[in-house]
Amino acid sequence: MARSGLAAAARVARWADNALGPGRDAATTDGKATLSDATAERAAADLGLTMDRIRADWDTARLAGLVEVHGDSARPGWRLRAWNRDDSAVLRGWVALFDAWSLASPEPGDQEPGAVAEVVSAMPQVLSFLQLSAGPVPVEQLLDLLRQRVTELRTERCEVPYSAGSEPATPLAPVTSADVEPAEPAQDAELAPLLDWALHALASVGALTYGDAHATLTPLGSWAVWVKLEQICVAAQSPAGNIEQSAEAMLRGCAQLRPNAARAEYRAWLAARTVGSAVSELLLAARGDDALLRGLAFEALRVVGAPAEHDVRAVVDEPALRPYALLWLAEHDGVDPEDAHEVLTREEATWLWVDTAAAVADHGEAPMLVRHLESALQPTVPALLTEVRAVGHPRTVQVLVALAAAHPDPALAKAVRRAAFQVHTGSS
Repeated sequence: MARSGLAAAARVARWADNALGPGRDAATTDGKATLSDATAERAAADLGLTMDRIRADWDTARLAGLVEVHGDSARPGWRLRAWNRDDSAVLRGWVALFDAWSLASPEPGDQEPGAVAEVVSAMPQVLSFLQLSAGPVPVEQLLDLLRQRVTELRTERCEVPYSAGSEPATPLAPVTSADVEPAEPAQDAELAPLLDWALHALASVGALTYGDAHATLTPLGSWAVWVKLEQICVAAQSPAGNIEQSAEAMLRGCAQLRPNAARAEYRAWLAARTVGSAVSELLLAARGDDALLRGLAFEALRVVGAPAEHDVRAVVDEPALRPYALLWLAEHDGVDPEDAHEVLTREEATWLWVDTAAAVADHGEAPMLVRHLESALQPTVPALLTEVRAVGHPRTVQVLVALAAAHPDPALAKAVRRAAFQVHTGSS
């Protein structure tokens, strides 16, 4: 259903990518991929559609994140890139359109902006009621629910009247109930046209059907409302209580959790944030000095999934993040996690081995560091030491010193200490 509902928008977005992308003849005088009259005319001719249809589909593509507009230019969104291979990208695109339902249809011109905002704020409760009803609901019943919710919103923000000749309340003159104006109850007459607009707008994005004085959620609309309710519940049930913490603090809080519990914490933390800001914050934490947080940040990014792909690809050229990013991308592209390491070069794999050893040295116990030695790709310790010295990881000396102190074999420990000294002094 989501693919079908967004097919026209995806078609226009692909046309723009192919016809207006870098290295192609743009349809605008400024050479940018904007939907000017000339661009719309060209798209209409190429696709056999009217200009009005082209503009409507373009607006849908923007709201669904299939195209991203930056000033006077546009570029394909990650959802368009992942459209053919990732169902979650399609569903996220439709949910983005669903979230923007109030922008999908023009607001009634004769209504106060404040009243429109109240109805938009109240509609989640109306949609939840529709979802629980699981069938057609009379519009009169929805109107009554909307009236109650708008009245509640007005009561919640009820303020003390303040005129030019009066003094504002101070701690010495506390506000009393007599100072507060009661909120006026919402009237059906003012809300009926706004409810009609809201239901038509939601129907236009495929969230519900509306006719014969009844409204019914589509299966897709019902699923979307359920997802929203689930996100609220997940965010409210942060297992370890890190939902309000920064990414770094949240990751530190997850360091001692079992994998399933940590993933639940990641989901709760992510549910309380926009995807873009969460991914940026996780990558910032990954760039820090703590190798443990680097690994945990990419575990959290695995929970994010496809929406993080663009940002993860953007850090592939950063040496500290490159091995983690390549593994993430390989798994995202369907490579078995057990085989994903094959995408790394020998140098990248060795760099990752040192980084992981640094995390173990900082946060683990000596036996863990000894076991980590056994996971090295190199068949012998001398070969490992040679390649470790060559990759130039900034924590090489500390890792080798910690490994020498932890290893029970005196001869091997001596060789590792000698390698640490040579790295420290720059000798061969």
